[in-house]
Amino acid sequence: MNTMLRKSVLGIAGLAFTGGVFAGPVAAHADAAPVHSTKPVAVAVQGDKLIPHGVQGAQSKIDLNDEQTANAKAIIAATKKAGLPERAAVISIATSLQESKLENLGHLGDRNDHDSLGLFQQRPSSGWGTPEQITDPEYSTLAFLKGLKQVDGWDKMPLTEAAQTVQVSAYPDAYAQWEQQAADIVAHNWNS
Repeated sequence: MNTMLRKSVLGIAGLAFTGGVFAGPVAAHADAAPVHSTKPVAVAVQGDKLIPHGVQGAQSKIDLNDEQTANAKAIIAATKKAGLPERAAVISIATSLQESKLENLGHLGDRNDHDSLGLFQQRPSSGWGTPEQITDPEYSTLAFLKGLKQVDGWDKMPLTEAAQTVQVSAYPDAYAQWEQQAADIVAHNWNS
């Protein structure tokens, strides 16, 4: 193999490894439900409305318990209350899947990231609200959606870019892995 080709291959491999290390999800807590990786799957019923850009990268999926399902439904209800379309619910649920696995997290002690709480790991010290407000699924979703509405063109940008603009995460690309599951949840529950 010539030197230039070998350097190119090694450089691409290094970038792929580094990107995986730095962009990979960080578990908010060690007890999180197992993550099951799946290949991206297009769902015809979702069309352009729920996943207008197609899924970005490999997708993750977790099995939801009753509490997580109730939290996803609360996010959908708050999105409807805010008068926003289904795409906003997809972005919100994918964000919550990344931040808390759809669990309404209280203070995690030593495992806590600063004073982050709730479905979206919002911080009272950053102005998201009081701990009581942030751990209320409707309030925290409406707060997230308020931030989302302030992002010009949020409904036309890739999910991870819209979520990152609101959340300002250390792992900006991690939201994308939840887009398919979030879209499936919204497709299943939006009209119920």
